[in-house]
Amino acid sequence: MWQDNGSEVTEFVLLGFVGSRGLQLGLMALFLLAYMLTVTENVVIVAVIRTGPLLHKPMYLFLSHLSFLEAWYISVTVPKMLLSLAAPVYRHISFAGCMTQLYFFLALACTECVLLSVMAYDRYVAICSPLRYPTIMRPSFCSLLAASSWLSGFSISIGKVFFISRLGYCGPNTMNHFFCDVSPLLNLACSDMSVAELVDFLLALLILLGPLALTMSSYAAILSTVLRISSSSGRQKAFSTCASHLAVVAIFYSASLFIYARPRALYASEYNKLVSVVYTVLTPLINPIIYCLRNQEVKGALRRLAQKAGQALRAYS
Repeated sequence: MWQDNGSEVTEFVLLGFVGSRGLQLGLMALFLLAYMLTVTENVVIVAVIRTGPLLHKPMYLFLSHLSFLEAWYISVTVPKMLLSLAAPVYRHISFAGCMTQLYFFLALACTECVLLSVMAYDRYVAICSPLRYPTIMRPSFCSLLAASSWLSGFSISIGKVFFISRLGYCGPNTMNHFFCDVSPLLNLACSDMSVAELVDFLLALLILLGPLALTMSSYAAILSTVLRISSSSGRQKAFSTCASHLAVVAIFYSASLFIYARPRALYASEYNKLVSVVYTVLTPLINPIIYCLRNQEVKGALRRLAQKAGQALRAYS
């Protein structure tokens, strides 16, 4: 709600996906299916890793954290989007609710950035220093790395959300997006946007490029080590342990850099919404598939879990 007398905005209206009622109901069914599949996939992976003794290794510990994160990541945006598609009244969101959604979205995204760099470091140690791997990647150190990923992600986001919340919003309050994100909010701010845009751009670069630089450094060292392996089978085996993670990194950073690390002059709302679907819906959906399709240990654990579940059901019936 807003008034023309300069009063502060108390709520926003999320336009979401504009179209016919049939289109909106079709999108709602599609996103609901994607949401249910994503949460189920990631919860299953966490359960399989936690209950499978053969998967109690650093790589799978970090994967379980990533899957746990993805289940929450998609839950920050999609349920509100589904309600907005179901009925226009749910397009309204309070200022406090908007900032809360933005905080958890950014916190989980920043955590994923750091966690992906930690996973790259794990692969770096495994390939470049295999004899020292058990000593370096001790369970206590791995737990510390995982906890640090969460702590840094949730801490860094506080400053950015505080900065955005203090810009001042005096109307209009209609946001051309399906959730509260940085760029649409900056479009609605009534403060001096030249400074605000520069600060936001620099913060985005810092948040994204720091972990990305660590990830790329790890892979540069991995590539250098792998190229020195004499046998082709040895090189292929080394690369295969990194392929899934590298694919996830490429998808995540391609969309994130496109949205957050470019000048506002290149901003286009409709393209932003489409790209946002990639990293808010598609990425959490396909990440478990990417990691599991090429991983024999995870597939074996899934088969054993399915067999145990089948036996339990037969015994119960």
